[in-house]
Amino acid sequence: MIYSTTEFIPGKEIEEIVGVVTGNVVQAKHIGRDIMAGLKNIIGGEIRGYTEMLTDARDTAIQRLIVSAQEKEADAIVGIRFTTSAIMDGSSEIMVFGTAVKLKK
Repeated sequence: MIYSTTEFIPGKEIEEIVGVVTGNVVQAKHIGRDIMAGLKNIIGGEIRGYTEMLTDARDTAIQRLIVSAQEKEADAIVGIRFTTSAIMDGSSEIMVFGTAVKLKK
């Protein structure tokens, strides 16, 4: 599946817009990561545990986006965007959305 933040796929022509597709995941913090984050907050620097957690969450959201597009028999997804929001204390949602399209053969 081709997916892109651009509104087009270079060298391809969009034949049909299939519809909006989304993928999301709600991720909760882990107590062990919170302890390490607290220590990093004192000395500064990247909190790798959170970086890894958010990378995994983003990858999961993208995979769910792709499944949603495949269910609509799309060839590609254009104009993808990411958004985050706090769901409750200690957890957040990562959502990715875009437009599923069929490409001219």
